[in-house]
Amino acid sequence: MNAQDIRNSYLEFFKERGHAVIPRAKLIPYNDPTTLFTGSGMQPLLPYLLGETHPEGIRLTDSQTCLRAQDIEDVGDNRHTTFFEMLGNWSLGDYFKEQQIRWFFEFLVDVVGLDPHKIYVTAFIGDEAHGIPRDDEAANIWQKVFEEKGIEAKIVEVGSQADGDARGIKPGERIFFYDDGENWWSRGGGLEKTPIGDPCGPDSEVFYDFGEQHHDASYGHAHPASDSGRFMEIGNQVFMQYRRLEDGSFEPLEKKNVDFGGGLERIAAAQIDSPDVFKISLLWPIIEKLEKLSGKSYDANTASMRVIADHLRAATFMAVDDVRPSNKEQGYVMRRLIRRAVRFAFDLGIEQNFLQEVVPVIADMYAADYPEVAAARDEVVAILVKEEKTFRQTLRKGLNELLKRKEGGLTGVEIFTLYDTYGFPVELSTEEAFKQDISLTENWREEFDARMAEQRARSQTAAKGTFKGGLGGQTLQHKKYHTATHLMYQALRDVLGDHVVQHGSNITEERLRFDFSHPEKMTPEQIERVEAIVNEEIAKDLKISFAEYPTQVAREEMGALGQFGDRYGETVKVYKMIADDAEKPFSFEICGGPHVDHTLELTEPDGKKFKIVKEESSSAGIRRIKAILA
Repeated sequence: MNAQDIRNSYLEFFKERGHAVIPRAKLIPYNDPTTLFTGSGMQPLLPYLLGETHPEGIRLTDSQTCLRAQDIEDVGDNRHTTFFEMLGNWSLGDYFKEQQIRWFFEFLVDVVGLDPHKIYVTAFIGDEAHGIPRDDEAANIWQKVFEEKGIEAKIVEVGSQADGDARGIKPGERIFFYDDGENWWSRGGGLEKTPIGDPCGPDSEVFYDFGEQHHDASYGHAHPASDSGRFMEIGNQVFMQYRRLEDGSFEPLEKKNVDFGGGLERIAAAQIDSPDVFKISLLWPIIEKLEKLSGKSYDANTASMRVIADHLRAATFMAVDDVRPSNKEQGYVMRRLIRRAVRFAFDLGIEQNFLQEVVPVIADMYAADYPEVAAARDEVVAILVKEEKTFRQTLRKGLNELLKRKEGGLTGVEIFTLYDTYGFPVELSTEEAFKQDISLTENWREEFDARMAEQRARSQTAAKGTFKGGLGGQTLQHKKYHTATHLMYQALRDVLGDHVVQHGSNITEERLRFDFSHPEKMTPEQIERVEAIVNEEIAKDLKISFAEYPTQVAREEMGALGQFGDRYGETVKVYKMIADDAEKPFSFEICGGPHVDHTLELTEPDGKKFKIVKEESSSAGIRRIKAILA
């Protein structure tokens, strides 16, 4: 059973158990300024875990593509990837721990074929100070399912990860209690960081044991939550059963939710009993192509091939989801991934263009299961190949810049500039400096590392708030700008034409940002006309409401607008904005909300007006507008 089989079997397994299979969300979160990318399987589902009704029901399952840009520098070991898929299933107030634990164990053992003797699990140890009991319910269920397979499963309290490093595991132990640093879920993190009013709860993580031979003793003794290499987490079951109150205490929820996320790549690695995720069927064909192109082996060039395989897979899916290389936000991350892949290709002796050989391999691995990949295949290849050619020209410019340092020597700051601006890895800069007889200044490494640390901190800051879903917040100002976005979308189509389709938006309390398809810069007259239409519609005090419709009816028969490339379930929520005396709405758009109740609210206080403050290019064929209410 390869990774593709595991994905399809998982979806079918939960479909047979009453779950609706929902489509993946794009890698670019919809109306979420808190994070650049969809970084977890639960992120697109968070509004429903927080109480909103999902049109597909209370049992859901999917495989969500995810990207974590903060992991770029970690790629090269046997388990870190920037791009990955999360298998997910959710119970929104329906089944709870008993069914979830049994079903996932059944899937791993009876469907995937994992050896149950190699499965270890964790649960929450409880916290007396906060009135949260130990999760004996989950532990006891786990103990029963192991015993039904004839496996002894002792339950033991560990505490923190550091406690586990010092203690290790003993014969027969299989179920481990850890503190809130390991086995508690909330949007803020641990117990003390759980936001007031939020649902939260213990989680139960599942680990696969690759054997003592993979344990790195420098981490202390082996145990499931250790980073030593012996154990790999392959799934996490979050049991949302509490809510934090104003006084900091926790109360049980009436309706409890289950949120499960399992790493497809990691489960596939466990299935082949290899801790190296790059040997699975969704990555190994890329490695084989690199071996053929370079004439070198994976075993002798492991890190470089892993980086290239991961980065090009991530960049391919980013292109499928309408990201284009640029110097801003998601486009910058995409450009960085492609350029890092090209740089590491130098280590393999690949100095010619090679993406036209590798990207089709990646696209073809996903085409059967993701139709959007098949549809965009040729365009995606062209986008990545063009970026590679551009970067190779930049590399030549970088080499010229390096040669300018021949007299004064090369500092760590300059090496970082060559890395950040021209894509030179440290090794390439130092090797070229040696070849050209350019001296390096004892503290160049310290200077370079300091700049890298600053950059990594910025990336982590940009990645915070991964689980905040939806808008940047739920304040009245967010709702106003969200409403204004709908009005502007229709106004743009009225002024520019029906070819205008939304390609993303970003809404904060200060402004709205909207990306849309249009081949050229808007004229001042067009911008003024869009502003005038929006303000005219606001002045009509349009009433705003929503209703749910079958997706095909909403889009094809009723003409509801949606975001380009979005895939919807069988039912969608559609918002309309209509004047009291009008026969048809001005805006009729698929959206999850929220909005104000009527458009005159946008003018409050002091008679505010809608104003476009910037119109610019976002990427090829895509324009970007920033607007305010002032």
